Amino acid sequence: MRIAVIADIHSNIVSLNEVLFDIGYKNVDSIVCLGDLVGYAPYPNEAIDNIRGNRILTIKGNYDEAVGEELMVCGCDYPDPKDLENAGISLNWTIDITRADNKRFLRNLPMEVTISFKGKTIKFVHGSPRKINEYLRENSKEAEEVMNDFEADILVCGHTHKPYYKMYGSKMLVNAGSAGKPKTGSPKANYVVIDLYDNTPKVEICEVDYAYERVAKVIEKIGLPQEFADIIRTGKA
Repeated sequence: MRIAVIADIHSNIVSLNEVLFDIGYKNVDSIVCLGDLVGYAPYPNEAIDNIRGNRILTIKGNYDEAVGEELMVCGCDYPDPKDLENAGISLNWTIDITRADNKRFLRNLPMEVTISFKGKTIKFVHGSPRKINEYLRENSKEAEEVMNDFEADILVCGHTHKPYYKMYGSKMLVNAGSAGKPKTGSPKANYVVIDLYDNTPKVEICEVDYAYERVAKVIEKIGLPQEFADIIRTGKA
């Protein structure tokens, strides 16, 4: 089984379209989305409609939860007060513009999904198995703690917007990066393909060019914080 995993689209339909087009050439058996379909960029309904229309198996992200439930905070856990303020602006704007049927779709997304293939068990979450908005950054203490307690073979997460994979003994941790708001220092969208056909799973990190300037200009035009456009252009947060 070859699985393409996308995450953290954040209302960027332009990048999502290009990522799905790229996946079409990867000979995958299925696509899994790790959530955060909405927030920050200007196309929440278009992003959700695309995921729904393609019947992509999707996990609930913290932003999906906040928009679907119309919460006061997005659960983004930003230490910088300015970042937290901007996230609140994004959340309120997104709640206002997202259709009722799409909010219902976000509310009904599962918190995690587990599948098995050829004796391997793979768990998909947004942040971590412990918390929807926990960051499992590469080589972090949090990642080590989670993997020490993890009982399946492969854990696949998002939320950090930086793709990577690492072995913890016989267990693998995979981060799918971001298909809409990367934080890798490059504006290219990214995702991963996990190949489970061999005894040893293989992970390919994929980058995709897209018309990021078009998205950045729309962010500026509708009056969302300038920082959102800057991240789209640079991949730096």
